[in-house]
Amino acid sequence: MKNYTSIHDIDNIHSWIEEAKALKANPLKHIDLGKHKTLGLLFFNSSLRTRLSTQKAALNLGMDPIVMNVSGDAWGIEFGDGTVMNGNTAEHIKEAAAVVSQYCDIIAVRAFPTLTDKVKDESEHVLKSFVKYASVPIVNMESATGHPLQGLTDALTISEQTKKSKPKVVLSWAPHIKSLPHAVANSFVQSMQKMDVDFVITHPEGYELNPEITGNTAINYNQEEAFKNADFVYVKNWSSYNDYGKVLNTDPNWMITNKKLGDAKFMHCLPVRRNVIVEDAVLDGENSLVIEQANNRTYAAQLVLKKILENIK
Repeated sequence: MKNYTSIHDIDNIHSWIEEAKALKANPLKHIDLGKHKTLGLLFFNSSLRTRLSTQKAALNLGMDPIVMNVSGDAWGIEFGDGTVMNGNTAEHIKEAAAVVSQYCDIIAVRAFPTLTDKVKDESEHVLKSFVKYASVPIVNMESATGHPLQGLTDALTISEQTKKSKPKVVLSWAPHIKSLPHAVANSFVQSMQKMDVDFVITHPEGYELNPEITGNTAINYNQEEAFKNADFVYVKNWSSYNDYGKVLNTDPNWMITNKKLGDAKFMHCLPVRRNVIVEDAVLDGENSLVIEQANNRTYAAQLVLKKILENIK
């Protein structure tokens, strides 16, 4: 595998999950694989789990991670071709990506969408520019439209926690005070489409995700009906896709409660706003998997790095 930029880079999710489980059981087994190799972690946006888990994954493989908060520590980067750089940007991606490639054996990038320009966001101009101009492999630590490390993590978590051969999994929208990206929801949909699960999406009308991603996945606009007999409920807020980036509905009745959840396991990528997205009783209850999910971020990232290292070694 050259790069990991999308869930579609996973050729067989079931074999990947089994390999991730093996890494989790013995995290340091391949510690010599990344010896004398450097991982550059470039953050255009903030992070907690992604930063720490990917660093730990690199260390488990013997790599040396270098972290840079690009938006605060680096020169402003220009991504447009033919641009007259007489504004706020001082360095072009052509030079920036090429230079970082001299220092790092793998580059991981995190860059959020604008949520104002759908065409620009869907072009994935930051991520794809690194793929184009870097001479080393690229890992997506969340981009404008996808979060494939989280999607792999979620598939691993469900596989570990399920007691059924084909569990029912529900992705539910929940209210939020801000306009949020579609990336986590998109990658979760794509990962579930690769899994043997009964998968349903529920959200208020107007919050449909990109139909090219959801495809034939069932959508139910009645949250409580969608939750019936659910084994896993994955909760995330996202802004409107059709009315791009807009908050159309903040109905508090879509907040997740213990009563709605029933016996289902609760999942969320974190961070989560308590008593807005989900009530305390759910997060503090025995059916919450959020800490297990966060732990699995390390092994999802470690698997991705391992596969890339095996290709460049």
